[in-house]
Amino acid sequence: MRLCVAGAYGAFGLKHLDALSNIDGVEVTSVMGPTKAKIEALAAERGIGHAADNLADCLARDDVDAVILATPTQMHAEQAIACMDAGKHVLVEIPMADSLADSEAVVAKQKETGLVAMAGQVRRFNPSHQWIHNKIKAGELKVQQMDVQTYFFRRSNTNAKGEPRSWTDHLLWHHACHTVDLFQYQTGETASEAFGLQGPMHPELDIAMDMTIGMKTPSGAICTLSLSFNNDGPFGTFFRYICDNGTYLARYDDLFDGYDKPVDLSGVAVSNNGIELIDREFVSAIEEGREPNSSVAQVLPAMEILDRIERGFK
Repeated sequence: MRLCVAGAYGAFGLKHLDALSNIDGVEVTSVMGPTKAKIEALAAERGIGHAADNLADCLARDDVDAVILATPTQMHAEQAIACMDAGKHVLVEIPMADSLADSEAVVAKQKETGLVAMAGQVRRFNPSHQWIHNKIKAGELKVQQMDVQTYFFRRSNTNAKGEPRSWTDHLLWHHACHTVDLFQYQTGETASEAFGLQGPMHPELDIAMDMTIGMKTPSGAICTLSLSFNNDGPFGTFFRYICDNGTYLARYDDLFDGYDKPVDLSGVAVSNNGIELIDREFVSAIEEGREPNSSVAQVLPAMEILDRIERGFK
């Protein structure tokens, strides 16, 4: 399997390069980055044969079977469609688009081409959330409430590496997308009720810096999500599952019970790294000719909820 990683110089592009290096039978043959100097230096450091500062050069290559897009959010839909038009399978980092219309266009292109198109909903793959999901499927747990906090201190336009960003991040279409999809995935239901409240807009970034989202499923499970770019403290997303048979706290790939005692996740997956697990699913789905977990079609209901919430903002 020969892959291109686009946006390879960014924080998550590097995470995908590291993850792919752990998967047998996979070779990164091409990388794309913001400038020729930066991406050529990265390619030389990693022993990758081709580097470009534009996606078209990568898509034109015969030694690229599939593409991982770790590029700015605003480019995701257009680039995912371009990959499929070029006959390449595509994994597009979260979110697959920043609007419902663009999400629908990505799903339509996948149906037209029959290629594997996967959205980077990594929470489905973190061992912590997989453990919960397996218990739900076995009938041992039922989610009654999810309480989620997504906190960053990002009052300037910087990325996860603390470097200046060329694009603006978004609490709703990026960070809330994780939880909206995960809540519906874990409950097995589409939210019948959803609303959001947002705080003041940042004068330069023109985005809300604080947000609250509430959801409810037809069976009665609820989710409360708090998001902020103003939180001066440890950053990240923390999930509390309040279930009929216990309470659990998920912190990325780690899981604790309601008393903060670690839960043994050995045997849940072949790796304890969510990024590696999502990349493994992408490669396996291509090899096996099947729909992947977190296909763009499966994630579309989450994008519909985000659109509903956005339209409800005052």
